[in-house]
Amino acid sequence: MSRRSIWYHAFAAALLGGAALPSAVIAQAQPDAAYTVAPERLAGLADFVDGVMAQQIATREVAGAVVTVVHQGRVLFARGYGFADVDKGVAVDAQTTLFRPGSVSKMFTWTALLQQVEAGRVSLDADVNDYIDYPIPDFEGQPIRVRDLLSHTPGMSDIGGITAPAVDKLVPYGEWMKTHIPRRLWPAGTEVSYSNYGAALAGYIVERVSGEPFADYVERHIFAPLGMGSTTFREPLPAALAPRMANGYRVENGRFVAEPFELFSNIMPAGSGTSSAPDMTRFMMAMLNGGAIGGARILKPESVALLMRDSHANAPDLPGMAHGFFVVREAGPRLVGHGGNTGDFHSNMILAPEAGLGFFVSETGGQGSYGGRTELTEALIGRLFPQTPAPRVAAPAGEAVPLGAYRGNRRDYNRPPNPEHDLKISAAGADAIIVSGGGKTSYWERVGPLRFEQVTGARAGGPYEQLRFHGGDGHWRLSFTSQPHVAYHQVQP
Repeated sequence: MSRRSIWYHAFAAALLGGAALPSAVIAQAQPDAAYTVAPERLAGLADFVDGVMAQQIATREVAGAVVTVVHQGRVLFARGYGFADVDKGVAVDAQTTLFRPGSVSKMFTWTALLQQVEAGRVSLDADVNDYIDYPIPDFEGQPIRVRDLLSHTPGMSDIGGITAPAVDKLVPYGEWMKTHIPRRLWPAGTEVSYSNYGAALAGYIVERVSGEPFADYVERHIFAPLGMGSTTFREPLPAALAPRMANGYRVENGRFVAEPFELFSNIMPAGSGTSSAPDMTRFMMAMLNGGAIGGARILKPESVALLMRDSHANAPDLPGMAHGFFVVREAGPRLVGHGGNTGDFHSNMILAPEAGLGFFVSETGGQGSYGGRTELTEALIGRLFPQTPAPRVAAPAGEAVPLGAYRGNRRDYNRPPNPEHDLKISAAGADAIIVSGGGKTSYWERVGPLRFEQVTGARAGGPYEQLRFHGGDGHWRLSFTSQPHVAYHQVQP
């Protein structure tokens, strides 16, 4: 989620100390790992992150950041970098400073929804209208099912107005949703197009069937059992937490300028969360341990498996959506995760269930910190789970690449589209293409039928971005491995 234009690319980011969780928390059953991370990949990992962050603070407008890594039930390290308050010289403390995880907090909402499925109050195949007190229109006679929310396939337009300029302008999210129902555009369950509204609707279902206000519910049934006392969806922050909040920043005339606390309560379950690195560590460890940590269980193992299992993919042979989680990599090992962006904070959570490993990163600063998050995520993935570039191949006989302009399916369809935001695809010889958009140009070489891999100076180990054309004449689509939550439609050959 974001109040600014964001082109999602992959995932990541994080100085001042590391610590482990209390032994009572980390004493949990070890998962049956099907993938072993090479010891040399783990050795020196904290120093590796230090090096990346030193470079980012120098070049990526990073004001403050935090990163925490867990492996096989242990906290490898948690470190803060830069400043929580630049003007006062308050350094980020990895144990206490609070960050905004943005849409990463949707994973708490999906967890709450599955708790209600386990309780028998919600059916994944039911019409969402069965659980709410206002009607969501059908599309061509087809309703939105609860499982369509988890896979981001409700077939809805994106929608603006999700932030509030001041606390006195906030509207209870349930009321806001009733007056901001997005347009239905295509049948649910057919195409992934990331939906903040759909995630907020999931939270509203939890509130309705449980009889508890959403912020109360997640505190009682997720945060309290896991010992996540520094995590909340409430805005403004409770008085006990507010002094620990890192400032959001923009860069103006070469200086960091603090931004006011952002307000997303209009769509609370979709991303108004605030949390700390230790709390995110607890959540990751529970997800990697089948829904439990220590003596506390928030989900059954089969529900956690559902969250991580494939649901729907736009392209036939690229990673798609799991249920709530994005599929970051399908194998070697399988990676799932979720990114999050507010206007000021850029976050990521990546889990490798087969390896029992996960990491969470969040950073704030100027516009460059958004790209910095992505770069650190990719650096961590490339170090821990290295890949090699795909073999280059020649075009199959008769194949014609559908060049032209492509427009993202995640947008507000009540507003005229801006062609300047379209991706432009052009040929670069028989087996290469150029992608231009967002002020950037990239070069891609063929690795399969209608499939191309980006050519970059990426560090050894990758990850290596791929794209795939799919569909057919009049209905061509374009998908990227790093963007399973959207598709691009050809609008001009």
